[in-house]
Amino acid sequence: MSAGHSSRSSLPITTKGMGRHFCSPRKPRNKKKTSTTVPIRVHALKRQKLLDELADLLSPPSPEPGSHICSGTTSPTDHPTEPLEPTEPEEALFMLDIEEVSSGNPTVEETHTTRPTEKSISLCASWKAVIRTMIDPFVKYTTAMLGKPLPVLGSLLSSCTVHCQEQKATNILCLFLDRFTSISVLSCDCSMLPQTLISHGLFPTAPSQPRMAVSVELLSFYRALFERSCDAIYALAAALNTYYNRRGFRVTNQKGTTVKEPFRCSLSQAVQWYAILQAELSAIESCSLHPPMSCPSPSTLQEPVSQGSCAEVLIQRCPACFGGVSFGTPLDKGGDIHVAMDGNFHHHHRRSAGISPLFYEPSYFLPKAQVDAVGRHIDQAHQRPSKRSRSMVPDEAIDQCEASYEAADGQKQKASTDGFDDTGLMALICRHDIPLFFANIDTPGEQQKYSVALIQHLFSLLPRQANVVVLYDVGCVLSRSLSRFDILDQVLMPRIRFATMAMHAYGHEWACQLVYNPRLISGLGLSDGEGTEHLWSCFIKLIGIERVSSRQRRIWLLDRHATAIGYEMRTELGDWIRRRLRKGVHEQGSAAQEVLDNCGVSIMELREQWSSQQAVQLSIRAHAPAKLKKELDTVLALQADLDTTTKVVQGARATIERGNVTPDILDALASVERSHTRLVIKAEALYSSLNVHEQFPQLTNVSLDFVRTLLMARDLKINIRKRAIGSFFEWDKLDRAVGGKDKPLGTKLHQQTRKAIAKRQPALMSAIRKYNTYCEQLSQLHDPSWAIPLPIPLPTKLVDLRNDASLMEDVWITPSPGETPLWLQDADVRDGIRVLLKHERCLEEQRRLGSEADNMCRWFGHELSAIQVALRQSENGNYHLILRQHLETILELQERWPTVLCSSSHYTYQARVSIQLADTITGASLPSLNWLTPVVVNDLANNDDDEDILGVTDLLGPDPTDLSLAPEQIALSDILGVGHADDQDDVEGDVETPPPVSFKWKIPHALAIDCHIDLAQDVEVRAIKLPVIWTSIDGFPRQTFLLGDINILTSPHAQLNDTCINGCATLLYSAFVPTAASCAIFSTHDLPRIRFNAEDDTLWRSLSWTRFWEKSIWILPIHRSSPVGHWVLCTIDFRSQQLFLFDSLAEQKPWKNDIKDIMQLICRLSNLATQRFGTTHQDQGDWTAQPILLEPCQTNGYDCGVWILAQMAAVLRGYKVTGIEECNISRFRRFLCVLILRIAALG
Repeated sequence: MSAGHSSRSSLPITTKGMGRHFCSPRKPRNKKKTSTTVPIRVHALKRQKLLDELADLLSPPSPEPGSHICSGTTSPTDHPTEPLEPTEPEEALFMLDIEEVSSGNPTVEETHTTRPTEKSISLCASWKAVIRTMIDPFVKYTTAMLGKPLPVLGSLLSSCTVHCQEQKATNILCLFLDRFTSISVLSCDCSMLPQTLISHGLFPTAPSQPRMAVSVELLSFYRALFERSCDAIYALAAALNTYYNRRGFRVTNQKGTTVKEPFRCSLSQAVQWYAILQAELSAIESCSLHPPMSCPSPSTLQEPVSQGSCAEVLIQRCPACFGGVSFGTPLDKGGDIHVAMDGNFHHHHRRSAGISPLFYEPSYFLPKAQVDAVGRHIDQAHQRPSKRSRSMVPDEAIDQCEASYEAADGQKQKASTDGFDDTGLMALICRHDIPLFFANIDTPGEQQKYSVALIQHLFSLLPRQANVVVLYDVGCVLSRSLSRFDILDQVLMPRIRFATMAMHAYGHEWACQLVYNPRLISGLGLSDGEGTEHLWSCFIKLIGIERVSSRQRRIWLLDRHATAIGYEMRTELGDWIRRRLRKGVHEQGSAAQEVLDNCGVSIMELREQWSSQQAVQLSIRAHAPAKLKKELDTVLALQADLDTTTKVVQGARATIERGNVTPDILDALASVERSHTRLVIKAEALYSSLNVHEQFPQLTNVSLDFVRTLLMARDLKINIRKRAIGSFFEWDKLDRAVGGKDKPLGTKLHQQTRKAIAKRQPALMSAIRKYNTYCEQLSQLHDPSWAIPLPIPLPTKLVDLRNDASLMEDVWITPSPGETPLWLQDADVRDGIRVLLKHERCLEEQRRLGSEADNMCRWFGHELSAIQVALRQSENGNYHLILRQHLETILELQERWPTVLCSSSHYTYQARVSIQLADTITGASLPSLNWLTPVVVNDLANNDDDEDILGVTDLLGPDPTDLSLAPEQIALSDILGVGHADDQDDVEGDVETPPPVSFKWKIPHALAIDCHIDLAQDVEVRAIKLPVIWTSIDGFPRQTFLLGDINILTSPHAQLNDTCINGCATLLYSAFVPTAASCAIFSTHDLPRIRFNAEDDTLWRSLSWTRFWEKSIWILPIHRSSPVGHWVLCTIDFRSQQLFLFDSLAEQKPWKNDIKDIMQLICRLSNLATQRFGTTHQDQGDWTAQPILLEPCQTNGYDCGVWILAQMAAVLRGYKVTGIEECNISRFRRFLCVLILRIAALG
């Protein structure tokens, strides 16, 4: 009982539940006392005892007779008395847990690590020693069995050649393709047990005392299967066991019970060390073909490079890229070599899987010590002051790229290091997608040390004059880092250029793309850097196996698979070049050339405009209002809150006014509205306090409302771009899975991805609609004298948005001095620039492909010569079979590599010269070898008549480079990507496709001309001093003519505004009824609503009064704000499906874009009428657009509005074209004033 509570009743109680419950008080802790950990020795003893018992269980059992093997036959060899398990430990001995306990402090917790034991290290050393002794017997056996059926081995095997007296017999369980059996094998001093087995085509499962052996043919078959699938020891062991059981061969123990997994551990050892044997043979072959200095371990390869060629390891991996003899191409022309880098964080390795002894020296992976040394050098460089770099891209843009990409954040944890010691891979590939080198990632993030280490290693194997272009997701960030700090050798910096990957280019700022996008910069051809995605898709099947394999076995699996993939890709280089020529250079280049021929702008002018665009956009982006961004974001957030509050207040008033409320409630509502009004005024004052005009003097004469809307539109577009890019990446994941370029996502992940897109899409679409509203407001506030280009509205469909090049461009925020540049205002120039870039890239690609084809043919001749010489040298006599197999493989390239760039005659000549050269060098002839005669069969694959006879044509889907694009999309298709729209319908709804239209610049035949209009010349025009209101008549809404509008009409030199146009159109309609009853007159605001992607409800509210679905003729006034304000008119005739185009200046080029918008208007309004009334589509069929004037009828700069009203009057009277001449246009302006006077007289 504590001192504070003398009795039970004084304890705290609670009355919750049933009755009274007493709570025991907490005893205060003595702060002077400390807690210590007391080690209990008994626990350590118990732990040690358990470890000893575990070691006994893991140790190999002693041979005990009794276990036997039963089969369905009666052969004596089917009942061996030897145990099934080998006496040598298998894979399990490669890893054993070791507890390390610190003796200095007994309270330190024990750490649990996995390291190889001495026993496993000894076993690995034994295997390495045995493998060297098995090479010659294996080669002899392979040579002897070449082209022959496999013999049936007897019950006793021996390889003794000197009749040794002491021979030891060992029963070995031998696994064949069709059976297993027990064979007695004799071993002696001249032929040890492993040599005897391998000389008879059996590979032992242990180095010294094996009890099981596997057929070499079975291992070779599995090795070939692995090259195209993945490591599957469990599957192989289970399949063999099932197959043997079905054939009557069963493995049982002493009690007659079937043994589970009898072959797994033994097969694992045999497969692994048989691969090591093959690797040794490959090393011998390489050293026979090339000088000994060229064949050290590639992982530590720093071989001397000749002045005119790359290292042999690079040439062997991709002769197209590295087989050249001339280097030094400037980087601005593409450099000599293109490579790509990418990181992948799916290839984890569990820490608990352990570490095995080093049994294999990888040929693709950089040593960890080399990568860590680069990391330490980078850390030291970052500690020194940074240099001032002169980058063409503003730091703000690169900062945005760095924030957008996870690859640029080396500190971001992409994989947990608690359970994984290796977290991913960094790959370096050539432009043909062939893997060159890998770096094992053992840090949580994608740090720069991995990419820098790969780059340094590559340059160490290149000639000193070779220049390299590196494509990397965050190439812009890495380039800036290397220019600021002394990370790379200063000798290498002038020889390297960075670019981003084409597919993910839309994740970068537009200013960054102008400098780093491979489709926008010169010299890179069609190199896209996206081959890493193809490489990772080939490695997907290894992910699960890597995580549970030992650390060294994981590297071995990846290295083996990279070798197989690289070999297959090298063989297919000829197909790669032909595909790139057909799908890339020819198809895309032809489409681009067609657009260039039709754009009407010279190539020289397009290049000048592109140079101007690059210079201006880079400089403008450098002076973007970054210092205003924070304050502007605050204003925008406040404005959004005010908009929401306004809707709430309006809704509350509407609700309150519908009921019977007291005056107090109305007073409270009025008070809230006054408070809201004061907040709006303060928000305006807050924006004014930003002093935009002071910070941007060039905007001094521009309306404050226009500048505010412009800045808000710019900031909102940046936000839209970020949101859209996130959706694009998710669509890419779905597209690659659907198109076969990536692993299938599965139903659950596929649905989750689609739900995530659908969840985020409303916010994106809302932002786009708000941005388009800003664009519409800007068009209404715009004054051409400001010379500020208006922003282009964005599509509200994700598919269209993905293909919209304007998404990447920032909103223009400064005036354009002088005339507005053509690349900004002329759509033909913009399209021409895009296709010009594509055309130039295609030409660059064709030149590079020609150089690569020459490199391949040259390497073919050199490799053949090396093989021919090696075959004639006596010291290679034991390895003739290996060299001859390599010769046959190279000769197959003579059929696969010829292209139109390098014909088969070149390869035939190289083959003939190689034989002559070898005879000259060695003075010996090629040794005879009994080679297997090929079997001639019908080639179904090349039979055009039976192309789909097997029903497996094009199982993999279209080629990744096969993009069926429209000419206007061909240019930036690789920048923005062209996705599969068929999988997006349920998210976005049906996409409305306008009907086709042909644009003919010639006057239609038999146009009815209105020459008899009564202009009411006898009516006197009096001055109007009050506004004129025209009430709703003939279905038109009420029209109001303010004094300013009336003054514009009466002034002979004033240009009409939209109020004058819309109001006078109403008066003309009423003046010419009933002939005008078949016409629907649209407002000047209707076509901009289509351009700004207004919602269907908005269109219906603004146009339903016209009853357009009942009219056969639509009259559409159009305002062109750039380069100067100008009015034109389009008459839409549904009976003849024609568009009659009226322009008083008779300009042709601007109509191309207007026609697209007009057809979109026709399509959307027809769909609206069909949805609401079930009417048939009026837009079906082919349309024709023709002008009704070829020569200008206006010579001044202010009567265009009067002219379109005159043309409107002619159409309303039933004619096609007005007959008024320019000398009478002032009379028609007076006639419009008369119509307004009549309204005033009626009022």
